[in-house]
Amino acid sequence: SVVLAGVLLKLGGYGMIRYNLTLFPAASQWAAPALAILAVIGIIYGAAVAFAQSDMKKLVAYSSVSHMGFVVLGIFALNTEGISGAVLQMVNHGLSTSALFLMVGVLYERRHTRELAAYGGLWKVMPVFAAFSLLVALSSAGLPGLNGFVGEFTIITGAFCSPLLGWIYVAFAVGGVVLAAAYLLKLFRSLFMGEVHQPDNTKLPDLNRRELTTFALLSIPIVLIGIYPVFFFNGMQYSVAALVADLMAQVAGS
Repeated sequence: SVVLAGVLLKLGGYGMIRYNLTLFPAASQWAAPALAILAVIGIIYGAAVAFAQSDMKKLVAYSSVSHMGFVVLGIFALNTEGISGAVLQMVNHGLSTSALFLMVGVLYERRHTRELAAYGGLWKVMPVFAAFSLLVALSSAGLPGLNGFVGEFTIITGAFCSPLLGWIYVAFAVGGVVLAAAYLLKLFRSLFMGEVHQPDNTKLPDLNRRELTTFALLSIPIVLIGIYPVFFFNGMQYSVAALVADLMAQVAGS
């Protein structure tokens, strides 16, 4: 699941940018509103189904699908802001969602159950793990100052400024952000808040050195992208601008 979320899901987004926009520019512009509709449907539907889950792995899986909807929305805004945000959001998704799946794996390895009802109060038992989990959940929810906010805000800006899309797409995307905050806070509350009401949870070990190193390596770029995104945008600025300029030139000449 970590490899799927961190790497394989991005192949679709890469293919859309690398092949659809460059090989079929006119078709991409013509289909952009319809594909953006599918994107916002994916955002809302994935978030709503995630909120309804009692299995934490299924919750994270539907969250992953919902967040990839933002990538598609940014790509088919067909402007510099949208595509730049989509590229960054693919990186963000690989960090935050991979960390969420790792969080699920840590708990499943110790308790062999994915049901949210089997947990509660773990911040008292595993405080270091709880701190990393809170950071990752807030990142995925799009808290300002963390990586998720930068990608989603840039995509939403691109969609709003796009002559092909507009405010209605933005309204649904913002609704998806609100739902994401709801199900991620539900996840954190169910796992970590309250009292420890399961005897098997009272002696769970906190993160070992290997797990701590893994979470730390994911957390560092989560924070860095959030507080200094210009470094990452500068790295893609010229290639994205050239892609959009070439796309518009081919559409105008067709």
